[in-house]
Amino acid sequence: MRAVLQRVTEASVTIDEKLKSAINGGMLILVGIEDADTDEDIEWLCSKIVKLRIFDDNNGVMNLSISDAPGLDILVVSQFTLHASTKKGNRPSYIKAAKPDFAIPMYEKFCQVTEGIIGKEVKTGEFGADMKVELLNDGPVTICIDTKNKE
Repeated sequence: MRAVLQRVTEASVTIDEKLKSAINGGMLILVGIEDADTDEDIEWLCSKIVKLRIFDDNNGVMNLSISDAPGLDILVVSQFTLHASTKKGNRPSYIKAAKPDFAIPMYEKFCQVTEGIIGKEVKTGEFGADMKVELLNDGPVTICIDTKNKE
């Protein structure tokens, strides 16, 4: 499982010209799922994300997690292209990306586990939809995490 986290001052998802979700500050999480991912990967990744100290404290130092910083939200968007392989040729291969029958329940569980840890609703995109994602990256702070590199 791969995630790209972006600290944002705002982020939104629009589908068919209709606003699906929006946050005013917090974290945009792009998450990609592959067939080898497990519930353990979800638990580890969600815990890691929620504990990351990427928000400024009163001294302007990145010392607060999303749980420590009041008024911040999370927007989670599924993104199979995070598993693109570019080893051969110029057309990326998405063979490692999980098919919807496996990926959808994993994505939903990822969102549920994150909600459970932070104790509030997580905003989402729509799995498989043609989404327009807008964001204003704050910092910029962008962090990539892959559960295959957790040790």
